[in-house]
Amino acid sequence: MYRESVIAITAKSSAIAQWQTMLRDDVSLLAMPGAHHKALLRQAHALHLDQVIDADDLSDLLEFADAALAYAVESIVDIKTDE
Repeated sequence: MYRESVIAITAKSSAIAQWQTMLRDDVSLLAMPGAHHKALLRQAHALHLDQVIDADDLSDLLEFADAALAYAVESIVDIKTDE
């Protein structure tokens, strides 16, 4: 039982770490904000569907994805305003 719990925790940590790596990919985010956002949402929902994360974790990941999109849009607007 303990071994199964450790494996589940490790899998969850690894999956969230991979998602966070994708979240921090500023190059992709700024190049294609909409597509990057959609990929983050799909991956978060897949983690939830596969029961790797619970509803609270899903909510957190969706909020981070939305914040990343807002950051990208604001950055693009700022760049265009400066031109």
